[in-house]
Amino acid sequence: MRVWKRNIESKLSILESYARRSRERTAKYLKDIGVENPEELVNIASEYFTISPVSIEPIDIIRRLERILRTGEERIEELVDRAAKKADSVEKKIAVTLLGITNALNMIYKYVRHLLLWGIKTENPLLLGQLMFQLPLILRIARSYYEASKGIADGRPIGDSAGPLFAYYLMNKLPRIEGPVEIVKDTIYSVHELEGRKVIIVKAKGPGSTVGRPGEAVEKLAEKYGRDLAAIITVDAALKFEGEETGAIAEGAGVAMGDPGPEKIRIERVAARLGIPLYAFAIKVSLEEAINTMPKEVVEAIDKVIEKVEKLIRETVEPGKAVIVVGVGNTLGVAQ
Repeated sequence: MRVWKRNIESKLSILESYARRSRERTAKYLKDIGVENPEELVNIASEYFTISPVSIEPIDIIRRLERILRTGEERIEELVDRAAKKADSVEKKIAVTLLGITNALNMIYKYVRHLLLWGIKTENPLLLGQLMFQLPLILRIARSYYEASKGIADGRPIGDSAGPLFAYYLMNKLPRIEGPVEIVKDTIYSVHELEGRKVIIVKAKGPGSTVGRPGEAVEKLAEKYGRDLAAIITVDAALKFEGEETGAIAEGAGVAMGDPGPEKIRIERVAARLGIPLYAFAIKVSLEEAINTMPKEVVEAIDKVIEKVEKLIRETVEPGKAVIVVGVGNTLGVAQ
């Protein structure tokens, strides 16, 4: 137990340094965009939490979860808006993301510290042993968050921006009929033409750091186009297995989206109601690549995904019909 304790303590000091430096980096960014008392805002955000809805009674659980998640999102945005009145919308979105990273690192540090102290207090070697063997993965996650904050503060696209970047490229390739128009909060769409078919492209509104509300956008667009809608296609970055290449492309069925549930289920319900297929494409990235500056391999994969999506539309959507294509992910550094 003494050996394990020393090993865990040494790793805990690394986690503590990640959490502390992230706080300092976020506070500096907030100060740079005009926040007079950044420490107060960082203190609130680093300890902010959300409570899951009651699941023993599952009726309407998705709507309740959505309300809780949006309450948390809107509260942090409200705090940033109030504190950084002179900052533009992109800077505010980046500030919200940096505060989220600081919160995550703080919670990881406190959780590991809790398990260490609890194991010592209860003299439980199994608890310490489990913690020690989980630490390499925990450190990998924490290091990814810490390093990600550097690129995010500079406004550079990250691996998770693969979907929005795909949407941006496709918007600029196909002839434009309409848009871009902001249809719901932080989410835009534009209408294009592909050999007699309407292609409605949806993405988060860039270049600020946000994932938008793609599910709500698709829901509204489905009401507008109704029975003319023939398919929904989602494109997103996905975590790869060890041994897979960065930028590898996989095709599947369903909604490619890492959403906790509310946005994803909206798209699934639309497809079920209209009886249309859900096609998905995933661009593979590692955990570190997903939240750090976008690798070259992911950028190069975008053109290949566009070719696959256009081919799929030609094969499955009849001329005169419409298809919704969603570029899912954080649109940091990607405009429209």
